[in-house]
Amino acid sequence: MAIIHGYILDRWYADPTRWHPIVGMGNAIAWGEHRLNKGANKRLKGAVYNGGLVLATFSVAQILVELIHPLGFFIDSTQEVLWIWALYFICTSLISFLMLSGTTLVREVELVFEALQTSLARGREQVGRIVGRNTQSLSEQEVRTAALETLSENLSDGVTAPLFWWALLDLPGMVAYKMINTQDSMVGYKNERYADYGYFSAKLDDLVNYIPARLTALCMLIVAGRLDLVGFVWRNGRKHLSPNSGYPEAALAGILDCRFGGPHDYFGQTVDKPFIGEHDREITHEDLDVAIRINRRSEVMMLGLAIAIRLTIFSICFRF
Repeated sequence: MAIIHGYILDRWYADPTRWHPIVGMGNAIAWGEHRLNKGANKRLKGAVYNGGLVLATFSVAQILVELIHPLGFFIDSTQEVLWIWALYFICTSLISFLMLSGTTLVREVELVFEALQTSLARGREQVGRIVGRNTQSLSEQEVRTAALETLSENLSDGVTAPLFWWALLDLPGMVAYKMINTQDSMVGYKNERYADYGYFSAKLDDLVNYIPARLTALCMLIVAGRLDLVGFVWRNGRKHLSPNSGYPEAALAGILDCRFGGPHDYFGQTVDKPFIGEHDREITHEDLDVAIRINRRSEVMMLGLAIAIRLTIFSICFRF
């Protein structure tokens, strides 16, 4: 019930704007990067520090869960039972809510399309908030494409993967995943500054997203009623420079019958990404509506799947 409530909170509200635990994670990552990403052995230093952050995040979350878990209390009355379970439910619901980012992503992408109605400059500025590439030279078509690529890719990062790791490792797994994903978004780039220091974080992010990315694509095809696109997704998803991002992008490109990818500018360096899809047509606001509908339905499907996995694990453990 706590994970369901956390998901409902995410559907109703976006991420808090004043403070968020992901901001704290980002500050910890940046602190280490500024001090350690220099001199010799940068790859080793990045692995030790960022790997330590992941372990510390998992451990702190595990300790917190143990401290508030009702089974850790000596309960003398029914009233105490209710109060302790209420505390546990509230805390775990809030943690789940803060680790999911489906609504924030949808709203940011909607703002990109709205900004384009004002001017191309506003659209470029808005899409720059949610993508890592240089957006100053993008056309209107490229701005819309970048927004939809991010919408599909971050469906996995923002919802599917956190739910998947919650299903396997409970809340500590969910929180540790967000630390890994935040590291990748900050230091996981293959450029001169981060190639060595962020190597460990990038590879770890590839590993923990391997199954969730493919589950995301499958959920998208199922809710769209387009399982005939499985072959399309398999062929095009493998073209992406990332071992994972291409699969949800390919699923959305197939559903919308459009084309993603192409050359992008990252920190002044041109990255020639392969095209995903074949129909290079104009992206419209109707495509945004379809993409959001696919995202929302895929979230619900993944929530149900995660609960089923969690219950199965619990049932197996209970037997032994």
